[in-house]
Amino acid sequence: MNKIKKIYLGLVLFFLYAPIAVLIGFSFNESRVSNVWGGFSLVWYRELFNDPIVMRALRNTLLIGILSTLIATAIGTFAAIGLDRLGRRTRSLVMSISSMPVMMPDIVTGLSLMVLYLFVFRLVGAGRMGFNTLLLSHIMFNVPYVILCVTPKLRSLDPNLYEAALDLGSKPFAAFMKVVLPEIWPGVITGAMLAFTLSVDDFMVSFFTTGPGVQNLSTLIFSMTRRGVNPIINALSTLMFLAIMLMLFIIYKRDKHLAKKREEFK
Repeated sequence: MNKIKKIYLGLVLFFLYAPIAVLIGFSFNESRVSNVWGGFSLVWYRELFNDPIVMRALRNTLLIGILSTLIATAIGTFAAIGLDRLGRRTRSLVMSISSMPVMMPDIVTGLSLMVLYLFVFRLVGAGRMGFNTLLLSHIMFNVPYVILCVTPKLRSLDPNLYEAALDLGSKPFAAFMKVVLPEIWPGVITGAMLAFTLSVDDFMVSFFTTGPGVQNLSTLIFSMTRRGVNPIINALSTLMFLAIMLMLFIIYKRDKHLAKKREEFK
């Protein structure tokens, strides 16, 4: 039975990662034709970094990812703290509402935001979609994920710690920074890493909320595929995959380190 389980797991992993392995392999293919191996080469990586359009999209992706992560993490953290202080019924209702963007299909979220922006622009008689709308959209769909990551840490936190700090003469902000924040910090970091990963990976929301002249990597790759398969896409996709894997590895090592520290504390 165990052998069958291992075979099944191996087949699942093979079908999941075989296409990615093929893509990574052909990113080093010297030939422009994808199904013809022309020898090992880094030519497409050189062309990738010499392409101003790709570099501009990379800059937009990183800038939007970093800004949306910082803003969404701050909003999501304080929102989770506020929700934790509500009554049970009210908290459950608000949590259900705030979690709707997580469960909603990306295409619905993207279309809804596009309609909202167009309505606001027509209402005020000015504005157009571009970098600002793209940034606002990424902040919007990242906030619920941060709330979901921070809330479990708040639930496990002893509420008497904050009140004890106040009783000992600490100011509310100082008590939060020195007592509450260190306890929920792992959840905050996890939420921030997840938000950044989702921002870099997003396509559907970005496609509907960006404007002319503003592209991130996902929308750029889509526009490239419409004109034909360019080997630069293989190199770009490989680098994106490696970046996401690096983020996941950092999260894994951090969780392992925290678990080890908890064991030592016990």
